[in-house]
Amino acid sequence: MADDKNLRDGRDRSRVAGNEAYELQHIAEKMGVSQEEVRKAIQQVGNSREKIEEFLKNRGNKR
Repeated sequence: MADDKNLRDGRDRSRVAGNEAYELQHIAEKMGVSQEEVRKAIQQVGNSREKIEEFLKNRGNKR
């Protein structure tokens, strides 16, 4: 039996899978940082996409 395509939510979009290279690459390109910086951000603030992007934005302003 196939999955019900009508049952959708944002769970996959709100979290970053830090062990998936394509996830790290996407955020790194979007934020203009390296994948290693994204890994460090995940260690600092967890895997919430919103928190990671905010952390990287603020970090860039402090340089």
